[in-house]
Parts: sequence; C-alpha cells; structure tokens
Amino acid sequence: MDLAISTTEAKYVSVGKACQQALWMKQALIDYDIRLDDVLIMCDNKCTIDLSKNPVQHSRTKHIEIRHHFLHDNVQKGNISIEKVASEDNIADIFTKPLKREVLNYLD
Repeated sequence: MDLAISTTEAKYVSVGKACQQALWMKQALIDYDIRLDDVLIMCDNKCTIDLSKNPVQHSRTKHIEIRHHFLHDNVQKGNISIEKVASEDNIADIFTKPLKREVLNYLD
C-alpha cells in the first residue's frame, strides 16, 4: 500500500512540474502571437489524474504538501487538462524502462 501512495505522490509532483513548464511555454508563445486555449498533459497513473481533478483530503493523500496542488488549481481553472495515456502508448517510457525491440520499433 505504501508503494502505491508513494507512486501517486511522485507522479502528482512530476505532473505538477510538467504543468509549470507547459504554462511557461504557453505564456512564452504569446510573444509570437500563438495562443493556446488548452494544454493537454498525458499521464499513465489513474490515481494522479483523479487527484488532480479532486484533491480530497483523506488519509491516503493528506501527506501531500499544499504547494503540490498547483496542478489541481490549473486543472480547475481550465488552463490545462490531464488525460490517461495507456502504458503501451506512453513514449516517455523509452527514457525510464527497458523496452523490447518491438516496442522500440513501434515508437520509432
């Protein structure tokens, strides 16, 4: 159980950092007259997605610091949206996991 909580917290924090970067890039693009209404962030962790949409403070998530709820705030404001990506379609795995040749060829 502790592993699931740790994974959810780690993913929540990392997706929050991705949100910060995406919003920075969105703002920077305005200088070039490019305006994005919505920025989509893909995540492979259902608990993280659920937490970003509804950070209910219960025993399993109350240890996550308030500062990490930046992600939830921006989902609620409509600045970003977060959706589930299937593990087999998650191209970020190429950087974090050993992959079979077939998967590498698919991603190529």
